[in-house]
Amino acid sequence: MILWINGAFGSGKTTTAYSLHRRLENSFVYDPEQVGYTIRKLQPKTLHTGDFQHEPLWREWNVRLLSDLSSRFDGYIIVPQTLVRAQYYQDIIGALRAMGIPVRHVVLSASKDELLRRLRGRGDGKNSWAARQIDERIKTFQDPIFENPLETDGMSTDQILDKIAALFTLALLPDRRSALRRFIDHKFFKHGIFDDACFIIKPKRLSAPVFFIDCPFD
Repeated sequence: MILWINGAFGSGKTTTAYSLHRRLENSFVYDPEQVGYTIRKLQPKTLHTGDFQHEPLWREWNVRLLSDLSSRFDGYIIVPQTLVRAQYYQDIIGALRAMGIPVRHVVLSASKDELLRRLRGRGDGKNSWAARQIDERIKTFQDPIFENPLETDGMSTDQILDKIAALFTLALLPDRRSALRRFIDHKFFKHGIFDDACFIIKPKRLSAPVFFIDCPFD
């Protein structure tokens, strides 16, 4: 089963996806943006689009990769990715469903003020690219094709997970992290975890060269 977490930039997709991964047995986080980065590396800059979602190859490759992964991985595939147009939803999610692949979709919704607040928390100001997309994304998600909107203003990550679990009948494992571990994960790892391996990271907010060595899912 594919669990697609949609929403505007700053809505908490990545945080929610990796928190869900921690608590959902036999799950894997798939990042469609990596396909976009690969396409850009293989193209001259004159062919780059402002958003690689507008590149048909990005949509086609993600459908092929997700369909292949679904056929060989017997677990939950969690996809945190904004889809900026209804047509792109059809091109990817619609195509996967047409293949008989179960895809559950949810939109993490939040007010503009809340989205701006969250973006500031990760270092994106009101004039950043992500902030400039907010009005258009809010309008986009009013289209009924984007099913299962979940209002997240004032909700904690755990509350969001409980809502998603109830919506899709998921059995979540208990979160056994310590308070310190929760703090570190929230502050430093929510925007940069790409696999289950141990890694070294330098928090961007710290001017001093402080490094953490951690295994996020042990």
